[in-house]
Amino acid sequence: MSGRAAADLDYRERIERLQAWLKRRKIDALLVSRPENRRYLSGYQAPDHGINETSGLIFVPARGEARLLTDFRYQLQAQRQTSLEVLLYRRGILPLLKELLGNFKIRRFAFESHYTLHSFSLKLGDLAEKNGIRLVPLTDAVERLRLIKSEAEIDLIRRSVALNEEVFRSVYANLAPGMTERQIAAAIETQMHEAGADGPSFSTIVAAGVNGALPHAVPTDTVVGTDTAVTIDMGLVLDGYCSDMTRTFMVGKADDTYLRIHRLVRKAQLAGMASVKPGAVLKDVDRAARKIIAGEGHSKHFGHSLGHGVGLAVHEAPSVSFRSRRKLKAGMVITIEPGIYIPGWGGVRLENMVVVREDGYENLNRDTTDLDL
Repeated sequence: MSGRAAADLDYRERIERLQAWLKRRKIDALLVSRPENRRYLSGYQAPDHGINETSGLIFVPARGEARLLTDFRYQLQAQRQTSLEVLLYRRGILPLLKELLGNFKIRRFAFESHYTLHSFSLKLGDLAEKNGIRLVPLTDAVERLRLIKSEAEIDLIRRSVALNEEVFRSVYANLAPGMTERQIAAAIETQMHEAGADGPSFSTIVAAGVNGALPHAVPTDTVVGTDTAVTIDMGLVLDGYCSDMTRTFMVGKADDTYLRIHRLVRKAQLAGMASVKPGAVLKDVDRAARKIIAGEGHSKHFGHSLGHGVGLAVHEAPSVSFRSRRKLKAGMVITIEPGIYIPGWGGVRLENMVVVREDGYENLNRDTTDLDL
């Protein structure tokens, strides 16, 4: 069987699982608009270029064949990347939807309310009302399927992680005092493209010295000096799947304060990873790392959740949060990324990606740069 045929079977199975879920909830059809969900269900890769511009929608009836709806600009790409029937909306999306709703005798029509402009949802509501259809807003209908990764998906993520580490090691080897945060970030993203990545999975974070106290620092013209701590948070997309890794290290000599904070964050990370297993409650995984940091008086310096899911999106379910009561299941891919951020001093964050396995977890990261100081 060809790779394309095998992929088509996989997409078909995903759509069938979604259709079974829709039937159980007595929903006649779902309109899929989120790009990652479109790709997950069909293989169609075109991104949306803005919040008010879509490159396509997937119409998934509870019974029957799904269709990919797009316009002339994406026709050839869609036909090459998916085995779904491609329908063009030549007079706009709404006339085509009206036709499909009538053809499939739809009475309850759902849409992705978390990825639909309010203005478009109003138009959908007007269309539904005029045709005696009940409009049903849904969240996470497809995302719930994406929670558990197949071994094929895990292998793609593993390759993305490996390439991300390769880029990091290359930049790290050439990093020296006098470079700016902005120059380092540019070098990272340039090498991602040169190495064959689709692109960065998010805007690269480079934070030197006191800027390390900003968890989501934006690279500036701040110069990396001698004996300066640097945090790099970077990820790339390879064949659609994301990676995400953070390393904090010293350019030069580390003082006792830095070593103490770095070792504490590493201890917290190891505790969090050790708690990962099927059935573990996510808030307990978060707590395992957080209590290590709190025990040394730094609870107020660790204000974000311990991690998040990664897959077709770099931030997706599940959230490894002190609020989450969700239980881990084998096949989930999450980050473990504790940090300590001290205003006026700087910060340390360390991040690895792990797969939940039946016997615990698999650490996808092989890089150990400054992890064991």
